[in-house]
Amino acid sequence: MTRPATVSAVDSTWPEPDLDRALALAVELMQIPGPSCQEGAIAEVVRGKLRRAGVPAAAITSDKAHEQSPAGGEVGNLIVQLPGTIRGPRRLLMAHLDTVPICIGCQPVRRGDDIVSADPSTGLGADNRSGVAVVLAAALEILQRKLPHPPLTLFFSVQEELGLFGTRFVDVPRLGAPKLAWNWDGRGPQRVTLAATGGRTLDITLRGIASHAGGAPERGVSAIAIAGRAIHDLVEAGWHGDIICGKRTGTCNLGVITGGTATNMVTDLVQIKGECRSCDRRFLDRIAREVTRVFRRAAGSLRNHKGARGRAEVVSEIEYQPFRLRATEPSVTVAAAAIRGLGMEPELLTTQSALDANWMNYHGIPTATLGAGQVAGHSVNERLDIGQFHQGCRVALRLATGAA
Repeated sequence: MTRPATVSAVDSTWPEPDLDRALALAVELMQIPGPSCQEGAIAEVVRGKLRRAGVPAAAITSDKAHEQSPAGGEVGNLIVQLPGTIRGPRRLLMAHLDTVPICIGCQPVRRGDDIVSADPSTGLGADNRSGVAVVLAAALEILQRKLPHPPLTLFFSVQEELGLFGTRFVDVPRLGAPKLAWNWDGRGPQRVTLAATGGRTLDITLRGIASHAGGAPERGVSAIAIAGRAIHDLVEAGWHGDIICGKRTGTCNLGVITGGTATNMVTDLVQIKGECRSCDRRFLDRIAREVTRVFRRAAGSLRNHKGARGRAEVVSEIEYQPFRLRATEPSVTVAAAAIRGLGMEPELLTTQSALDANWMNYHGIPTATLGAGQVAGHSVNERLDIGQFHQGCRVALRLATGAA
C-alpha cells in the first residue's frame, strides 16, 4: 500500500486526472504484445491516441535506435515534442514500451485492489505498460482539457528490458534539451530513484595447452586449473561477490563457465562470462581491472614440463553507465514537491538495478525515476497496485503541467 504522508495535507488546487480512464488505458496497453525488439504494435497504439487527441503528425517522430542496437528490432524510440502554453524550462516524461517475453498473452483482470493476469502462466506487463499509461494519460489530460503546461517532451523508449538499448542509442537532439526529466518504471509513487548502479560485462577466455591426461599430463596446461586458481585468488582478495573498498562498494559475479570435451584430455579452453557493478564509475572500472589482473596472473603461474604457460584474455565493456543525482537537483526537488503535494513523503533511493535513467543521465539529461504501481515484475505473480498507479498518475499530471 502507498504510505500516507505525515508532512502535509493534500493540495487540491491542481487538476485531478480521470483515474478510471487512466486505469482502462493501462489495461488496454497491457494486452498488446510487445517484447523487446517487437514494439511496433504498441508504438502505433500510442501514436494513434496522441494523433486523435490533436498532436500534429510532425510532432511525433521515431529515431533509428534499433538500427544501432546489437539486437536489431522493429522500431526505434517514439519521441513527441509539445510546445508550451506557459513559459518554463522543457520537461521530459518517459517510460519504456517493451515488456519481458513472459507477458505475451496476458489477460489483465481486476481482483480487489489489483490488476492481475487471468492466465496464471503469464506475467502482466505492468512493467512497464503502467509507466507508459502514466505518461500517456497525463498527455491526454492536458490535450483534451487544454490545461496550461510548459514545453514538454514525451519519450517512449524501446529495448529497455534487453539492455537499455533504446536510451543508449537515442537520437539525443530530438529530445529538445529538457532541463527536468522523469522516468516512470517501478512501484511506489512516493519513491524517487536518484542513483543507480552501472555495469560492465566480463568475457574471459582461458587458453591452456592440450595433452593426453593419462599418457602425458606434464605436457599440458589445464585451462580449468587456471580458472580454479584465478577464482580462488579473486575471492580471497575480496574482488568477487560483495565488494567493499573503503567508502567504495560494488559487486562482481562470474556466472557462466564452459570448457572441456573429454575426461582424458588436459583442457585447453575455458570460457567464463560474468559482470561487475558499482554506482561509482571509477570503481566499476577498477573492479574490471582487478579481475583482468588476477586471471592473467593465474595464467602465468602454471607451466608445463617445458615452461610453456597458458593465456588469459579478458574483455570488459560498459553495459550501462552509473549515475547519481544530487538531492538538490531540480528533477529531484520538483518531483519531491509534487509527491508532498499529494500527501506522501518522498523516499530518495539508490537502486542496484539498471534503468533507462542510467543512459539518460549519461547523455546529460538529469532524469529521476518514479513509481507507477508495478509489483513483482518479470514473474507470473506480477500485479498492478491500483492505488499506487492512481497516485503515479496524479504525480505525472502535476509534473507535466508545471503544478510542482
